[in-house]
Amino acid sequence: MLRGSRFVRPFKLPGTPNWQSSLTKGPPANTILFLGFLILAASLSSFWIHLSTFQINHSTNQTIVITDKNQNSPKIIEFPLNCTIGINQTQTCPTNYPTDFSSDHLDPSSIPICPDYFRFIYEDLKPWKTAGITRDMVERAKNTAHFRLVIVKGKAYIDKYKKSIQTRDVFTIWGILQLLRRYPGKVPDLELMFDCDDLPVIRSQDYRGPNSTRVPPLFRYCGDRWTKDIVFPDWSFWGWAEINIKPWGSLLKDVKKGNQRRKWMEREPYAYWKGNPFVAETRRDLLKCNVSDTQDWDVRLFIQDWILESQQGFKQSNVANQCTYRYKIYIEGYAWSVSEKYILACDSVTLLVKPHYYDFFTRSLQPVHHYWPIRDDNKCKSIKFAVNWGNNHKQKAHAIGKAASDFIQEELKMDFVYDYMFHLLNEYAKLLRFEPRVPEGATHLCSESLACPADESEKKFMTESLVKCPSVTNPCTMPPPYEPQALGNFYRNNINLIKQVEKWEDKYWDSIHNKQQ
Repeated sequence: MLRGSRFVRPFKLPGTPNWQSSLTKGPPANTILFLGFLILAASLSSFWIHLSTFQINHSTNQTIVITDKNQNSPKIIEFPLNCTIGINQTQTCPTNYPTDFSSDHLDPSSIPICPDYFRFIYEDLKPWKTAGITRDMVERAKNTAHFRLVIVKGKAYIDKYKKSIQTRDVFTIWGILQLLRRYPGKVPDLELMFDCDDLPVIRSQDYRGPNSTRVPPLFRYCGDRWTKDIVFPDWSFWGWAEINIKPWGSLLKDVKKGNQRRKWMEREPYAYWKGNPFVAETRRDLLKCNVSDTQDWDVRLFIQDWILESQQGFKQSNVANQCTYRYKIYIEGYAWSVSEKYILACDSVTLLVKPHYYDFFTRSLQPVHHYWPIRDDNKCKSIKFAVNWGNNHKQKAHAIGKAASDFIQEELKMDFVYDYMFHLLNEYAKLLRFEPRVPEGATHLCSESLACPADESEKKFMTESLVKCPSVTNPCTMPPPYEPQALGNFYRNNINLIKQVEKWEDKYWDSIHNKQQ
């Protein structure tokens, strides 16, 4: 239906009597003809104006409707999941979804620059910048991979090698399928290997020296300073079905509401952590800091029993309801933990126990601006000082919590998560020195073939995180790579800020010790 028909106001023709007074007499015949001509012309003009706001995608015969060019807010037809079974009783992939992405109507100046953490894409791909990536390198990355992803002509094919922990592989593949729906026809042909386990495995030291082989490219969720694994957004952005954590787009809205329910000044003036302490020694060590009859380190720790929680319907594990303390502790588990983004989003000051791993966005975080650094070898005293400092500098502490939650809400929204995936895969594909091909036995997957046969909890999150139509905007514009000196200065500045906090901490405990003597 065409919108925007305008009401034509009464007007007075030159040389004619007042419009209202002439109604009783009846207008002259020539006036009626002239008015009829004007009304017809106005209607045709309105029709052509609105017809020009339609764009036809000829490759799919789908119509993109832009309601108002001045508002730059196009609306397009949505494509929900179609779980109709085919004639052969198997789930088929729909043929009516657009296969290309047109952005001719967009103003290039309206496309935002990607957040700074996108610049680490160049750093992650640096091992292959000069010589590129050969098929042999990709094949050697198969040793620990859970699956091979192949994209050819906008379609995804998966060759599975082994089952991952829980549904990590399923929801990672789901996220990639949503990327293809968001930017149909724009993701280039490629082949890659993906490892869904925690620890990075491509050790830099194994690929040094004149007789070493070239680094195999392997994608995973985190990295560290000693490895060359390529970091990719983790599965939980599309939901973590096993522990009932919603997809990121929905959860961000819930956390934002949770932040508003209890302002920072009204929150409990302690450091809070809730999780599974039995996955790593460093977490078990943290338990020593909990409040007891003899000692209070201003820490409130809670053990998360996921088995009991699942039996009780996950009533006590809603992330959006855990923003009730002024300080929240982030501590790694077996490796990096997906909990980091939930903690940073909370408006509370993130007390970040010295990490050894990074994911795709955390490398751009700055100490004392986005978080407060905590020593990993003397956690209790370090946390106690942080809480004391924050409670005595409330405005500054609150600003740290706000900077982190603003970063998460604005620079880690799903739009940017998809754009990071797009740019990473695009830059990776540029390095391939072979033509991607679909291996024998690989499965062609689409959203329907993955979601329709899924169990109830998985299908719920897949439906919730489904990209229903192509994006109406281009991906954000990639910032330039870091100059080596600039990146070095960034790292040195972070180290100096952490050392400054440690000096304040040492001075605080020295003063306490002197008073007790």
